Amino acid sequence: MRDNTGARRFEIDEHGQTVFADYRLMGDRLIIDHVEAPSALRGTGAAGRLMRLIADHAKQEGLAIVPLCGYAAAWLRRNGG
Repeated sequence: MRDNTGARRFEIDEHGQTVFADYRLMGDRLIIDHVEAPSALRGTGAAGRLMRLIADHAKQEGLAIVPLCGYAAAWLRRNGG
């Protein structure tokens, strides 16, 4: 996972395409504004793999995830991230 700090988003590449999550840091909170996978990667689990990496990163850094994105919120409910 890349932390593209200039664009304020986490990114992974899969099959030559980029899956990303826009974020903001506010103190010890990691706010996930939007998660997006290219059309060709939807339904492949690519966005879920990114969310797992984000959840692991947040845990390591002591950050609480605040999901504003519906996908991120649903993923966290399902996976206990």
